[in-house]
Amino acid sequence: MKIPLPHRRRPAGILLIECLVYFSVFAILTSIGFAAFYLCWNQSKAVVYATEDIEAALRAGERWRTDVRAASGNISIEQKPGSQTVRLRERGKIVVYRFGDGEMRREISTSQNSELLLPKVKTSLMTLETREGVTDCRWELQLAQRRSETQLPLLFTFEAAQLKP
Repeated sequence: MKIPLPHRRRPAGILLIECLVYFSVFAILTSIGFAAFYLCWNQSKAVVYATEDIEAALRAGERWRTDVRAASGNISIEQKPGSQTVRLRERGKIVVYRFGDGEMRREISTSQNSELLLPKVKTSLMTLETREGVTDCRWELQLAQRRSETQLPLLFTFEAAQLKP
């Protein structure tokens, strides 16, 4: 006659080695998740900064175009190494655009203020061209990148025609 052996019960807990394996898998997955989160965070901040720079450049370009259209006298451009000054004569005042030290500023002769249009400008070049009696002004602008994640250079070209030379 066979005597039945008592059933061996498996322990209900987990071993220390299993616990370490689960913890290390959890740590790896968590670190991958955090790395992905911070990568997306940095990219989204770069997009926000780039859109703010684009918006500021477009506002400055539209203001410049408005000043060129309103100019009633000759437009003069003074070029120096690393800087440029453009003078626009309007009704009883002179509007001056100055580029230097990586900044674009707008000054009005009747006020003592100098308005900072764009703080981080890499290059700026304003040119004049006269065609068939119309003065065409062109402003080529490149902004400096605030973040290394921004892959595209922020290049702009604005054109305006002086209505009353």
